[in-house]
Amino acid sequence: MQEVKVGLIGFGTVGRGTAQVLYEQADRLKRRGGGNVYIKTIADIAMDSLPPHLQGITLTADANDILDDPEIDIVVELIGGTTLARTFILKAIENGKHVVTANKALLSQHGSEIFSAAAGKNVEIGFEASVGGGIPIIKSLKEGLVANRIESITGILNGTANYILSKMSDQGLSFHTALQEAQEKGYAEADPTYDIEGMDTAHKLVILMAMAYGMKMDLQDVTCEGISRLQPIDIDYAREMGYRLKLLAISRNHGDHVEARVHPTMVHKGHMLASINGTYNGVCFRGDMVEDILLYGHGAGMMATGSAVVADIIDISRNIMVGCINRVQSLSYLPEHVQERKVTPMAELRCPYYIRFSSLDKTKVLSRIAGALGNNGISIESVIQKSREAENAVPIVMTTYEASEEAVNKALAEIDSLDITTDRAVKIRILVEDHE
Repeated sequence: MQEVKVGLIGFGTVGRGTAQVLYEQADRLKRRGGGNVYIKTIADIAMDSLPPHLQGITLTADANDILDDPEIDIVVELIGGTTLARTFILKAIENGKHVVTANKALLSQHGSEIFSAAAGKNVEIGFEASVGGGIPIIKSLKEGLVANRIESITGILNGTANYILSKMSDQGLSFHTALQEAQEKGYAEADPTYDIEGMDTAHKLVILMAMAYGMKMDLQDVTCEGISRLQPIDIDYAREMGYRLKLLAISRNHGDHVEARVHPTMVHKGHMLASINGTYNGVCFRGDMVEDILLYGHGAGMMATGSAVVADIIDISRNIMVGCINRVQSLSYLPEHVQERKVTPMAELRCPYYIRFSSLDKTKVLSRIAGALGNNGISIESVIQKSREAENAVPIVMTTYEASEEAVNKALAEIDSLDITTDRAVKIRILVEDHE
């Protein structure tokens, strides 16, 4: 039976999950993969010994023991970060080794360099675990949807943010209380900035857009807003109007330009993504042949993410054993067809908006606000005005018909400067169904 030897760099949560999956599923993987795929060496600077069931594996503190080993076919990078990981991956490629990684930050920032190097050496890059944990999102774009022009990507891609918003929506918790609970349960890091401010989601969106559209990766293309400024009052109004608040990654393909944005979004309760709560992830692709496809599941976790890493290892192992490397291109598109794509300037975005104003309890307030919106070409769809939320302050909530981001920002700047407002207006974009 042919052997494929793996070197694992990093034995943290995902590294342990990967080793555990390979160990527990060894017989099944032989039946499905056709060979004996096993870890030869693990490199980790913090480990003195391996668990008893992994005692046959060599443990080292030096990643070069893996990178320079001519017997190792596949290098699995699971240390994270963008400095050492980049160095290790590029050296593995230079040495003719295939690579599997879960490192979305690295790929979103240095993906073009890495995939170009891999193409030059005719080696494969597996990165299923970089987006959506155990959900086969990458595989679906790479192979299952290959016959489709991808019209849009809309996804909940961060379990921490989704857990916090679910708690705020269902239990009325404040953002800070929900975040504290997420940290206590291990769903959020001690420093949760990347999760709650949307950066983790943006990394994943860059990868999905590269595969969906055959475009070069550039993290700077993504407009990113987080959830830390959301207030329970806005979640309450959203519920009253039939929406759920979600942190979404959104990209729409307009042909000559594509949208790239991450921000809190009001999602109608009937939408497929509205019912995805807690730490779960979900992404909806719209293809011109299949229309809407929803992929849903655990977006993180030791075993779920380990499962995705092993899926890549087995995919590459199969290709090694039959002598068919790069049968499927890593980014689905042939390298010569991966091109620059124009990204829609945020000012040109058009969508409906939810806007909450805090105003003085005076006459003609509503007419002055509506007048400023109308002067900027913004049409009001609905208005909710209730009792005071603070002394002399009245909340006025409006939803608009589709308007441009530029016009809305200009109108809000004018309204915020009026003597009738007591605080800056709150603006939340409303998701438009693709078929609308």
